[in-house]
Amino acid sequence: MNKISVRLADWHKDNADIHRIRSAVFVAEQHVPPELEFDAEDPTAVHFLALEGDYPIGTARLLPDGTIGRVSVLRDWRGLNVGDALMRAVIVEAQNRDLTKQMLSAQVHATPFYERLGFRVVSEEFLEAGIPHVDMVRDSREIA
Repeated sequence: MNKISVRLADWHKDNADIHRIRSAVFVAEQHVPPELEFDAEDPTAVHFLALEGDYPIGTARLLPDGTIGRVSVLRDWRGLNVGDALMRAVIVEAQNRDLTKQMLSAQVHATPFYERLGFRVVSEEFLEAGIPHVDMVRDSREIA
């Protein structure tokens, strides 16, 4: 396996790769309707691509208010710390933009992953696109 890297993505230039990854993970695997997966916030979000060599294998986005979302890694690369690398890059970028409070809606099964990164659950469980979620928050000022 090649080295995993994460870079900022350009929504227009990298759209095909972002769309391919999110469609595979959310639309095909998790049956999220495409009209819910791709929304009006995509063009103004900061996007990230995780790559193995030059091949995009994961993506995430950061909204101007510090909300992180659409975190997705292709099935064959899960369990290889790609999600960790992706999230760490998003957190660093958020902090560089003075977004000390990062928020996300996590699928319930993924909460331990986000807790390892300093997020804490701040809501009751709810359904989003038919999948159980919780809201989570990470405040960089509280984390040493």
